[in-house]
Amino acid sequence: MPESVSPRQRRALRLGWQFVRPYRRQVLLALLALVVTAAITLSMGQGIRLLVDQGFMTRSAHQLNQTIGLFLLLVVALAVGTFSRFYLVSWIGERCVADIRRAVFDHLIGLHPGFFEDNRSSEIQSRLTADTTLLQSVIGSSLSMFLRNALMVIGGVVLLFITNPKLTSIVVVALPLVLAPILLFGRRVRSLSRQSQDRVADVGSYVAETLGQIKTVQAYNHQAHDRELFAGTVEAAFAVARQRIAQRAWLITLVIVLVLGAVGVMLWVGGMDVIAGRISAGELAAFVFYSLIVGSAFGTLSEVIGELQRAAGAAERIAELLAARSAILPPAVAQVLPQRASGRIELQQLVFAYPSRPSVAAVDGLSLTIEPGQTVALVGPSGAGKSTLFDLLLRFYDPQQGRILLDGRAITELDPDHLRQQFALVAQNPSLFRGTVEANIRYGRPEATLAEVEAAARGAHADAFIRQLPQGYQTPLGEGGIGLSGGQRQRLAIARALLVDAPILLLDEATSALDAQSEHLIQQALPSLMAGRTTLVIAHRLATVQHADRIVVIDKGRLVAVGTHRQLIEESPLYARLAALQFTTG
Repeated sequence: MPESVSPRQRRALRLGWQFVRPYRRQVLLALLALVVTAAITLSMGQGIRLLVDQGFMTRSAHQLNQTIGLFLLLVVALAVGTFSRFYLVSWIGERCVADIRRAVFDHLIGLHPGFFEDNRSSEIQSRLTADTTLLQSVIGSSLSMFLRNALMVIGGVVLLFITNPKLTSIVVVALPLVLAPILLFGRRVRSLSRQSQDRVADVGSYVAETLGQIKTVQAYNHQAHDRELFAGTVEAAFAVARQRIAQRAWLITLVIVLVLGAVGVMLWVGGMDVIAGRISAGELAAFVFYSLIVGSAFGTLSEVIGELQRAAGAAERIAELLAARSAILPPAVAQVLPQRASGRIELQQLVFAYPSRPSVAAVDGLSLTIEPGQTVALVGPSGAGKSTLFDLLLRFYDPQQGRILLDGRAITELDPDHLRQQFALVAQNPSLFRGTVEANIRYGRPEATLAEVEAAARGAHADAFIRQLPQGYQTPLGEGGIGLSGGQRQRLAIARALLVDAPILLLDEATSALDAQSEHLIQQALPSLMAGRTTLVIAHRLATVQHADRIVVIDKGRLVAVGTHRQLIEESPLYARLAALQFTTG
């Protein structure tokens, strides 16, 4: 079997051991309880032999009382051992899965954003919840059952040999017949279990995607089509599950027929020996007991192996997440900027294509120098590469060619965390999180005081509307800031950026989707936000562009022109066209 263990399965086994290892003491205690309960169960066979031969056959009340007393003592010991085993094994399962979930989340949150372009977040969520729940069930129950029944089989076969070697040979001959289908079906079940988990993840992914965009779904009356597509996804999951269940059902059926068939043959042979006087009735009763123990343990093993195969598939999927490596790593020896950078940025011959579109350059040979304290507006048609520059500055990606310098140091030589402390980002669609208004503003500086939070909100012209909310700064926000207008969300994002007080500000079309009143309020907030900072603005609005120190026109990832608004209207046909289309109506 060792050669059939794939590298993925070895990685899954290592993953399991990695999380179980810290709790070796509890594991040893659980194993001790497991061995004790198995031994007590097996010793009951000898109790039955004594009961029959010395209790029933001798017709002695004293002997019967003794054997019954011993039997009841074993029952109490078995109950105590079972309680200990169940509690410890369940505790280990819950503890390990809690550790796995934390480890996976801690690992994922440090991966570069490109990883989440290639892997659906809803599928990752399924792995973090459904797969870990399956692992909890296996570590906290099925694994214990497997070990216990494996001990019962081994101990039972040993005691069968001690009790009657002749009859045991019948059971031993049947063993290969039972093992063969377990190994044959087990491999198939393992493959189907992995497929089944993938299909379940597809179901979760579809639900998350559709319900997350429910307004769009209903606005376009897409419900019927979505029901049909979801039904197909569910049926695909069911089809794989049905195959897996059928394989396991065949496995269990074969085991029962073979094991109990062997027991039937053994009973016939043993019965003939009792009639002939070669063995006692008590020996046969004990032998039947051990045979049934071995048979039922084998039946349970065949069921549990199916669960273990499912868990192996789940562990493989979780191990894949933990094995994912970030493309953005800190250097071995990171250079250190002053606590607050001056804000001088140099872009030198940048060439970059997204991993998902390697043949299309999002930035193509772009060079630009931005002096400390300057406000530079980036202008160009959609897809020109403006937002990509922000991604590169924040080192969410590294360029394939060229480099970016901050205060004369290449950003690849800086620790990414330290680099990002120098930037404050206000996105076009600001990200707000479930929690209070205060917590959302404090997002970039968790240690800030309430007075500092309120000062930042006043600077962003957000204080007035916050105080009108039901609980003011303690008002809980829904996911994504649901319930707030676009302008309100944007002003909270500006307050967050003000509170961070970073030397470089990145404004990604901060007012492009707002109504005139909201835009007016935000335009009032921007001067205090931009004061004393190097500011890069992705701009579609004339009001923002006109006040910039320089305007940079970008098209197809290339720098087309640089100058003031007036200069570019005269010198750059592309800028003049954009101005005519976008700005004159602003």
